[in-house]
Amino acid sequence: MFFLPRLFLHSLLVVCFANFAFGVTRLPRDEVQTLADIAKTLGKTNWSFSGDADPCNHIKPWNDTNAGEGSDGVTCDCSFASSTVCHITTIVMKGQDLPGTLPKEMARLTYLKEIILSRNYLSGPIPPEWGSLPLVHISLVANRLTGSIPKEIGNITTLKSLDISMNNFYGRLPRQLGNFPLIERMLLTSNNFTGELPDTFGDLTTLKDFRVGDSHFSGQIPDFIKNWTNLEILRIQASGLTGPIPNISLLTKLTGLRITDLSGPEAPFPPLEKMKDMKNLMLRSCNIVGPLPTYLGDLTKLKTLDLSFNKLNGTIPSNFDALAYVDNIFLTGNLLTGPVPTWTKNNVDLSYNNFTIGNKGCQSQGGLNLFASFSEANSSKTVSCTTAKCQKPLYSLHINCGGKEVTVFGEKNTTFNGDTYLVGPSSFRHSTTTNWALSSTGYFPDDGHSQDDFIQNNESILSMPNPQLYTEARLSPISLTYYGFCLGNGNYTVNLHFAETEFTNNKSYRSLGRRIFDVYIQGIQRLKDFNIADEAGGVGKAVIKNFNASVTSGTLEIRFYWAGKGTTGIPLRAVYGPLISAISVDPNFVPPPEPATSPPSGGSGIYVGAVVGIVAGGVFIILLIFGILWRRGLLGQQNTSEDDLKGVDLQTGKFSFRQLKAATNNFDKANC
Repeated sequence: MFFLPRLFLHSLLVVCFANFAFGVTRLPRDEVQTLADIAKTLGKTNWSFSGDADPCNHIKPWNDTNAGEGSDGVTCDCSFASSTVCHITTIVMKGQDLPGTLPKEMARLTYLKEIILSRNYLSGPIPPEWGSLPLVHISLVANRLTGSIPKEIGNITTLKSLDISMNNFYGRLPRQLGNFPLIERMLLTSNNFTGELPDTFGDLTTLKDFRVGDSHFSGQIPDFIKNWTNLEILRIQASGLTGPIPNISLLTKLTGLRITDLSGPEAPFPPLEKMKDMKNLMLRSCNIVGPLPTYLGDLTKLKTLDLSFNKLNGTIPSNFDALAYVDNIFLTGNLLTGPVPTWTKNNVDLSYNNFTIGNKGCQSQGGLNLFASFSEANSSKTVSCTTAKCQKPLYSLHINCGGKEVTVFGEKNTTFNGDTYLVGPSSFRHSTTTNWALSSTGYFPDDGHSQDDFIQNNESILSMPNPQLYTEARLSPISLTYYGFCLGNGNYTVNLHFAETEFTNNKSYRSLGRRIFDVYIQGIQRLKDFNIADEAGGVGKAVIKNFNASVTSGTLEIRFYWAGKGTTGIPLRAVYGPLISAISVDPNFVPPPEPATSPPSGGSGIYVGAVVGIVAGGVFIILLIFGILWRRGLLGQQNTSEDDLKGVDLQTGKFSFRQLKAATNNFDKANC
C-alpha cells in the first residue's frame, strides 16, 4: 500500500531533478518564443529551438565566447521560484555581422538589463519599445543603424551606459535624454547628429564618460558641462561644436581630456590647474593663443600632452622638465620661441615653430622632431638643412610611400624611391638617396600597443594597374608631411596615389569604416574631408588625385592632416588618419639640359664639363680659321722676293743711296 506513493514520489523527484539539471522548463515558453522571434529579426541562424533546448544552460550555441572574432551569449537570472524559473537578463552578440534589424520583440523580455549588439551589420532605427525595459547597458557600436534617437529611450531610468558610436543616426538629440538619473557613460561619436546639445544634459551630473565627435552639432560647447563634476573622460573631437572652451575648472576628476578641431574665436589657455589626476591632455587645433601656462609642469601624472596646431607663443616653461611620466609631447605648429629645452623625453615634437636654434631644424635627436622649427625656416619657407647638399636642381620626385623602391613600366619607365623608414610618434627622416624628407607627428592612443606601426601592409591581391605602388602605404595619426627640395623653380603636376586597403567590400561591419582627412600642398588646402574609398568607388581600388603646384624657392611641401573626422574603431581600434600610397611630381615644362659633371665641392659653381666644352670649342675655331687661310694660299704658300729671283742668271749686289739717286736722276717720275 505504501509502495505506490513511494514510487510516485521517487519518480517525481527524478523528473524534477532532470528538469533542473537540463533546464527544460526553467525558461518560460513565451521567452523561448521571444528569443526565436529576436533571432529571426536579427538574422541569427545558429540558435537551436528544439524541444530540449535551454538558452540558460551556459553552453553553445547560447553562450560562445569564441564565436569567430566576436562573442555570443544569453545570460539568465535563475533565482526565481526557488531557482526553478529563469528570466533572460542579457543578450550579447558581438562581431557576428548580423544582417537584420533591431528587434522590437526585445521589449517582451521584461527582465532584460543588457543589449550588446556591437560590430554587426544591422540596419534600421532603435525601436521606441525599448524605452519600457529596465536596461542598464545598451551598446550598438559599429553598425549601419539610422534614424533619430527615440525620445522613449529617455524613459529608461535604470540606464547607466549608452554607446551608439559609429553608426548613421541623425537629427537632434531628444531633450528626454537628459532624464537619466544614473547615467555614467554616453558615447555618441561618429554619427550625423545636428543641432545643439540639449540644455537638459546639464542635469546629467552622474556622468563619468562623455564623448561626441565626427558629427554635425552646432553652437558653442555648452557651459553646463561644468556641472558634470564626476566626469573622468571628456572627448569633443570634430563634433561641429565651436569654441571657446568654457570654464571647466571644477571638473577635478578628469583623467582624460580631448577637445580638438574647434572653430570659433581665439581664446587663452583654459584653467586646468586643479586637475591633478590628468593623464592625457589633448587640446589640438582649438585656436588657443598666448603663452603656455606654467601649471602644466605641475600635472605630474601626465602621460600625453598634445597642444599642437594652436597659436601658442613665448618660451616653453622650464618646469616642463618635471613631467617625469610623460611619454609624448606634441607642440607642433605653434609660434613658440626661445631655446629648445634639453629634454630627455621619449617623443617630443616641436616642428613648425619659431625657436632660435640655428641650423639644427632637421636633425633627428632621438625622439625630438625639430623639422622647420626655427624662425628662419618659417619666414623663408625653406628649410636650410634640406638645401645644404643641393649641387644642382632636380625636376622630379617619385616616392613609394611605405614601400620599397619599385619601377613602374610604361611609355616612360619611372623609378619610385623606397620609403621604408621606421618612424615613431615624433619623427623626421631625410632620404639618403635623393631630394625628399618626411615628418610624422602623432600616435594612436587607444590601440593598447606600446609601439605603433605607421606602415599599412596589404596582404590581399590587388587588381589595379601598378599594384606594387599600393601594397604598402604610409599612415599617420595626426600629421604627415613630405618635403621635396632642390627642385628647379617652375610649375609642376603633383600626383597623389591612394587606395583604401584596411576596410572590406563585403556585408560586414569591417566595411563600414570611414577614413577622412585633409591634404595641403604648399600650405594651401587642396582636399577637405577626403575619403579614399568614396573617391575610388570602393575598397581596394586606386584613385590618383592631380594638382598643379608652383615651386618658387626650390621646395615643395605636401601635408596630410587628420582633423578628427571619420570612424576610429573599424575594423579595430585606432584605424584612422591619413594614408598615402605613392607620390609623383613632374614638371609642366621642359627642364634645361643637365650638365655633364657636377662642380667640385666648394668650387666657384662652374661645372668641369662646361670648362672642357669652352676650351674645346675655342681650339676648334682657331684650327678652322688656319685651315681656311691655308686653303686660300694665304698661309704657308707665300713667295718672297728671293724665291722669285732664284734660278735667274743675274748679277746682283749692294748699292748705296747716292748711287740709286744718281741712277734714277733723283727718282725722276719719267723713269717709271
